[in-house]
Amino acid sequence: MARPLRIEYEGAIYHVTARGNNRRVIFKQDSDRGRFLEALADSVRQFDIRLYLFCLMDNHVHLVLETPQANLSRFMHRLLTAYTVYFNTRHNESGHLMQGRFGATFVDEDEYILKLSRYVHLNPVFIKAHKNKPVRQRVQILRKYPWSSYRGYIGAAKPFEFIDSGPILEMMGRPRKRQSALYRRFVESGISDIDAAFIEAKGRSRLCIGSDACHKRMQAHYRRKVQAFDKKEDVSFRRQSKARAVDDVLRVVCEVLQVDREALTRRCKDSMVRPVAARMLSQYGGLTQRQAAEIVGVSSGAAVCFQIRRLNERMRKDKTLRRRMAQIEKQLQQETGT
Repeated sequence: MARPLRIEYEGAIYHVTARGNNRRVIFKQDSDRGRFLEALADSVRQFDIRLYLFCLMDNHVHLVLETPQANLSRFMHRLLTAYTVYFNTRHNESGHLMQGRFGATFVDEDEYILKLSRYVHLNPVFIKAHKNKPVRQRVQILRKYPWSSYRGYIGAAKPFEFIDSGPILEMMGRPRKRQSALYRRFVESGISDIDAAFIEAKGRSRLCIGSDACHKRMQAHYRRKVQAFDKKEDVSFRRQSKARAVDDVLRVVCEVLQVDREALTRRCKDSMVRPVAARMLSQYGGLTQRQAAEIVGVSSGAAVCFQIRRLNERMRKDKTLRRRMAQIEKQLQQETGT
């Protein structure tokens, strides 16, 4: 049976979920959660994602994000591959960590985005261990939970640099200095009085969360996409999640760019060799930008991020560079089987 097609376009907003295979735990300890957030921050910068909020649970993840470049699948591929490579190495495991494809539901209209943010941020207090505790105790658990963006939203902790909380807080109205407190009241009011209408709307369709008009738009968009699609969708996401060995990635980069291996760590003004290698190590090798920095001899993950940004700018003007990048990606995809 063919899998449903993804609806992707510039500026789309999604509720994204990724779950452990067979409901297995994907975070065994806090250092795992910290590494996932590193990979998330790297991927957000690399793919120009607007990440509005997140929540990490023991066996699944929630993200609410916008894709200015219509690149949701590429973003999630890189994020989940990077984390799976880390997890399997760290815990001496192998095989699939995540349950097939990630889930992605389009969300439209401010009312639904705001209610979705409450739903995601309330996840920690609706697990079996906490759902029957007194409301006051659950409020304290929620305010202390460190593995979501909620504490940053309400001013209880320094906000994560890769989170864009402004658009959702703006929905609370003015004055701006009151937005965090108003948002805290809005979210915590759902602890004792869950929004049944929103839960129903959320479960109505895999395509979108929204009004009748939103559903009609998405259904029409999906039909057009199916009609225009003249081949089966890409192979299983599980196959895509297999990261390439570092040596394989670097070999392909050297072959296409026609450079020796030493050039990958050689500092040379205006050379794109190291940025190309770093980008491919992140995208196909499942490495964080910090790990890629160590391999190509750059000082930090932030420096790699800057070099990749320069690479993207150069590609807009340089047809030869674009062609070589396409060659590298094509060869890596073919050898991976994607």
